[in-house]
Amino acid sequence: MTKRSGWLCRCLAFALLVVIGTTGEAKTFRWANDGDPTTMDPHARSDGFVTSFDMNIYEPLIRRDRNLKLEPALATEWANLNSTTWRIKLRQGVKFHDGTPLTVEDVIFSIQRARDAGADVTSQLAGVKEVKKVDDSTIDFITEGPVPILPNYLVAAAIMSKAWCVAHNTTSAATHEGLENYATRNADGTGPFMLRDRQPTVRTTLVRNPNWWGVESQPIDIDEVVFTRIENAATRVAALLSGELDMVYNVPPQDIEHIRDTQGMKIWQTPELRTIFLGMDQSRDELLEANIKGKNPFKDKRVRQALYQAIDEDAIKTKVMRGFAHTTGLMVGPGVNGYDPALDKRFPYDPVAAKKLLAEASYPNGFEVGFDCPNDRYVNDEAICQAVVAMLARIGVKANLLAQTKAKYFGKINAPKFDTSFYLLGWTPGPLDALNMLSNLAATRNEGLTNGMYNNGGYTNPRLDELIRRIQVELDSEKRSELISQALSIIKDDFVYVPLHQQMVVWASRSNVELAPMGTNDFQWRYVTLK
Repeated sequence: MTKRSGWLCRCLAFALLVVIGTTGEAKTFRWANDGDPTTMDPHARSDGFVTSFDMNIYEPLIRRDRNLKLEPALATEWANLNSTTWRIKLRQGVKFHDGTPLTVEDVIFSIQRARDAGADVTSQLAGVKEVKKVDDSTIDFITEGPVPILPNYLVAAAIMSKAWCVAHNTTSAATHEGLENYATRNADGTGPFMLRDRQPTVRTTLVRNPNWWGVESQPIDIDEVVFTRIENAATRVAALLSGELDMVYNVPPQDIEHIRDTQGMKIWQTPELRTIFLGMDQSRDELLEANIKGKNPFKDKRVRQALYQAIDEDAIKTKVMRGFAHTTGLMVGPGVNGYDPALDKRFPYDPVAAKKLLAEASYPNGFEVGFDCPNDRYVNDEAICQAVVAMLARIGVKANLLAQTKAKYFGKINAPKFDTSFYLLGWTPGPLDALNMLSNLAATRNEGLTNGMYNNGGYTNPRLDELIRRIQVELDSEKRSELISQALSIIKDDFVYVPLHQQMVVWASRSNVELAPMGTNDFQWRYVTLK
């Protein structure tokens, strides 16, 4: 069965290429990014770029259109039957890339796989208690309590073939650093594109799925997608300008105007919903990477505030981001449900006050601490961290920067290790609701509804946890918004994190390319056209 499945996928791809070659109308779309989609397993990484890439191969029950509105995908309709039951109607006639029909059993298997402790997307489905088959086209999602935004969460849950996963011994996602399974480098989805060749960290090639269910309502314009990882920014831009690439996903801010002013080129820009911020270990009694022994400076609110007020975010926005950022005082930005503009004001940059706070906390000479940062995940991530290092040095805090590729970085700072004392991270609330940030970044780490899966600093606050629990089940939208504002106020006033900015989505392409940038930085190739 394993050999037959792989053979069938290769035959489909080959047949498509033969047809393209015969007609002479092949359209190959070539693009690059500084980071690689580290896995083809859609449940293995809760990483915006990886998820965006993989969701061109796989599909969820419900997806978002180019305006970020929910729309049917593998489900045709959904309804909230009662406070703990959502009913989903499954689209009929859908097939996986290997020709296997999509069934209710595949959906139940996939949701369970995504909810397993080994998956990295489990927090999206934390409120789901059970998934039950009603009939061959109907599924009920039974939740622990009211989950008013369950459809929003289902956007992140890719549906996989149960038979394919069983045949290839990949019924669980390989999420830990260094681990792989068959789904890491292979794929069998229902989406508009099929994986043809995967060369990790180098190149990934995909071809159009000729049997995609959505082709009648949305014809696919491109026949082949070739993705290349080009880490060096100058090399990426040069490849675009020379015609080797059709599009660059992560555009260095310093090159935006040059590209815009070059004939035959185009800049695509839209505000992003991702917040870039700094996190601190607030759980250990002694930091892992510091010269202070026997205690943890970050447990003191005054120290956390000192770091916040030592950072000149306006300078980062102007000099590092070249203006392509929205300075923020909150962990969520405009466009996210629950965002409160009245709270979106930063505490002032004031290194003198910061030094005074450190002295009051018994660190008059500052201290030394490790600082983790990715160098291929966010716009100018390493440059931001270098700027932070210089700013903290002015108040006596020596941050020893360790910048590395996102695969190594996330393997170090995220669960199950949390081997970090101080780190930079970015977060886009996938469901476009503040609850996603609260439950992932601010809730106490545990096995319940508020699982704090990415609360890497280990912050805990019983009052905040109670607010998050209430937000999760509140059906009245006005009451829910008020609860969210209370929760955001606690995070802000307690200096749980140091929010910096929401970056801009900036893509660059040749002028013959049409794209659809979104505030989520989600790149759906079905919207790409080549003139």
